[in-house]
Amino acid sequence: MNEDLVKKVRAAAGATWWVVLIGFIWLTVAYFVWLGMLHYCTPLVRDMWGGGALERSQIQTLSLWFFGAFKLALFGLLFAAIWLTLFARRLKRAG
Repeated sequence: MNEDLVKKVRAAAGATWWVVLIGFIWLTVAYFVWLGMLHYCTPLVRDMWGGGALERSQIQTLSLWFFGAFKLALFGLLFAAIWLTLFARRLKRAG
């Protein structure tokens, strides 16, 4: 029973590390694409956000909040991955 639990916890830890890595790559690419869109295509961005109802500073603030919230979620997943990794090691030593 203990060996099965160790395998499952190690698999969960590995999956969480992959999710963190893919999320970090997506966040980095999306952030640079978004910066390029804000810099070069301001009328297009305003049309995407509702036809010019928002000013540029409001769009920047909302996008910064989005990327900040996504980064906080990634940090939560990072701590979960670290905890799962340490928990799997502890289970392996105990078993």
